[in-house]
Amino acid sequence: MPKTENEITFTPDRSAYIRAHAWMAAFAMAAGMGVLWAAGNPHIWTGAIGGLAAIALRGWYLASEELAVVWTISGGVLTGPAERSVPLHDIETIRSMGGYVQVITKGGDKHLIKYQADPGHTLATIRGAMP
Repeated sequence: MPKTENEITFTPDRSAYIRAHAWMAAFAMAAGMGVLWAAGNPHIWTGAIGGLAAIALRGWYLASEELAVVWTISGGVLTGPAERSVPLHDIETIRSMGGYVQVITKGGDKHLIKYQADPGHTLATIRGAMP
């Protein structure tokens, strides 16, 4: 779709994607080691390797898909992947969560705009476009 003059787009940031996966890896490594420690395994360090490998594989596998997602504001509507469409007047709550921006509609539908370089700017831009 060609970009119109009043169209605003939100694209994922590769650095934010990597940062999010680094945090997930740290958690997975600690959790893996904790589970092995609780089970009495003398080789708890293998939990760190397993957690890191799992998140690295996930990050590599999903990168092309996640980094291709684009959200757009045009004509008073926020549109996203999988034909998601949210009229701006239907947004009840919008908040940032780490590198994400969560949009909640008056009907209770929740949408995540993921891996934003500056989630505060994304949030402010959407709020500024709302009626």
